[in-house]
Amino acid sequence: MVASYMNEKIIIFDEQEIPAIARQLTNLLPTCKIFAFTGPLGAGKTTLIAQMLAHCGVKQAVTSPTFTYVNVYENDAGQLFYHFDLYRIEQLQDFLHAGFDEYLDAANSWALVEWPQIIMPLLKEKVCFVELDYSDHKRKIKIQEVT
Repeated sequence: MVASYMNEKIIIFDEQEIPAIARQLTNLLPTCKIFAFTGPLGAGKTTLIAQMLAHCGVKQAVTSPTFTYVNVYENDAGQLFYHFDLYRIEQLQDFLHAGFDEYLDAANSWALVEWPQIIMPLLKEKVCFVELDYSDHKRKIKIQEVT
């Protein structure tokens, strides 16, 4: 199957608009199974993911899984959300050896991946690439869907 690329969207926003941006991203859940978040440290990847999960009905506190690699969240509808932080993963083989690739296709679930660069070869379809950046109290987000 050949992946198709949908239009890219760029939004300039400030911190107060993060909940609205998260809501826009959650609207993509029906077409995107994986959300890949890139951007420099402090760009707001974890904050945006926490807001997305709140919109999805997750009631748990959302924290970065920097040292555990993945946190699992569930909403009242039984939907699972796998929140990955791959900053410390050095090779694709390490990700595969841990069995994390199985989470990417698990039924009734979504993967939200911070620092996805190491697993890019696995991200071929049903992916939403979210690139964050910031400067002078403004934030920029670029969203691109691959279906």
